[in-house]
Amino acid sequence: MALPPVEAGTAHGCQSEKGCEGLSLSKLDFRAMAQVAVSVGVNVQPGQRLMIMAPIDAAPLVRQVAEAAYAVGAKSVRSWFADDILDKVTLQRAPEAGLKDFPHWLAEGFAQEAAEGAAFLSVVGSDPDLLADVPPERTAMAMNAAQEAMAAFREHIMASRVAWSIVSVPTAAWAKKVFPGLSEDRAIDQLWQAICKASRIEGADPVGNWKMHVAHLQQRADWLNSLEIDRLHYRAKGTDLTIGLPPTHLWAAGGQANAAGTQYVANIPTEEVFTLPDRLRVDGTVRSTKPLSHAGQVIEGIRLEFKDGRITSYAADRALDNLKELIETDDGSHYLGEVSLVPVDSPISQSGTLFYNTLFDENASCHLAIGRAYPFTLRDAQDVTSDEVFMGKGGNVSLTHVDFMVGAQDLDIDATTRGGKSIPIFRAGGWAQPL
Repeated sequence: MALPPVEAGTAHGCQSEKGCEGLSLSKLDFRAMAQVAVSVGVNVQPGQRLMIMAPIDAAPLVRQVAEAAYAVGAKSVRSWFADDILDKVTLQRAPEAGLKDFPHWLAEGFAQEAAEGAAFLSVVGSDPDLLADVPPERTAMAMNAAQEAMAAFREHIMASRVAWSIVSVPTAAWAKKVFPGLSEDRAIDQLWQAICKASRIEGADPVGNWKMHVAHLQQRADWLNSLEIDRLHYRAKGTDLTIGLPPTHLWAAGGQANAAGTQYVANIPTEEVFTLPDRLRVDGTVRSTKPLSHAGQVIEGIRLEFKDGRITSYAADRALDNLKELIETDDGSHYLGEVSLVPVDSPISQSGTLFYNTLFDENASCHLAIGRAYPFTLRDAQDVTSDEVFMGKGGNVSLTHVDFMVGAQDLDIDATTRGGKSIPIFRAGGWAQPL
């Protein structure tokens, strides 16, 4: 499951030659996306505050979201706009002390909003190659500083205490990356059509369609939970990996409930069911099957080897230094924090579009996540009172959480239950058993 991109220098903002503040997007109709974001994504409640984090280009969507939020009774809507170009200038020119100087007033403000029950919407539209010419160690320095400062806020997110969601807009640089042979305007239109289809906002009743979709995903999660799985075995070209699951693991689907009991959908789109691995019971090798857009660079051909849960060796065909900085973030980034199942017949996979954006590409493919696990993927999450307790239950703790894709047409997954029974879960990239 993708997380809100709150770190500094992670590719947000204005890339259009036509200027900032969403001028290139002003002709697009964002009303359906705004409705789904407000009523399905964060599910804004009467009297609740809504915080929106977005690139400058996304201003037209943000305004539509505000309209929709006030229509359902929001108390206030506050926005925080980021600018890719300014982030890049900072990463290129600032002294190291400046890269480590994250504004604590901002971190404290977000944590306070979360503690007071605000909802949080992130809008993404990143240029996957924005920071390709920035030394990865400088990007990592700024990201680590941001992650450390925002730790209290991120804890609210990871523990599902607040309602949060991520949606997207088709910024020019991203659109040109996905559709390089088209003009800028045509690429934006084409990407927006692909986003609408993947995000299930087409048709007369997108909110109703989403409720049915979430219910279907939950049926699959319920089936997996009924199996009482001890471990999973992945087999595909370049992959032979065994992943143990904690005894109290819980498979989750598109919808979660926050501390107040409000249902929300964290990722728009979502096609996954997911849980956490036992951090010390991952062994074998795995290869990525799609590029990973991370920290303004595209990492391709990831290959990892695990022993007793820990990444013992790693390689990549492109942006190896970027992968190294990710894995070396802290001790916890040497372990996995998420196991997610997505069949190859998912709508995003069937579209054949490579989005170079984890929010979409992870919903076209089974994926794993390096870094922190979600406490709410434990049945006894209420007993997790500290990182030490969480780790004792098999969870992983880290500053980071980054998904990478491993699903493919040749992927088979078998489960071994706690009773020793072997059950096929995936065959040839898809569910082995219909619901």
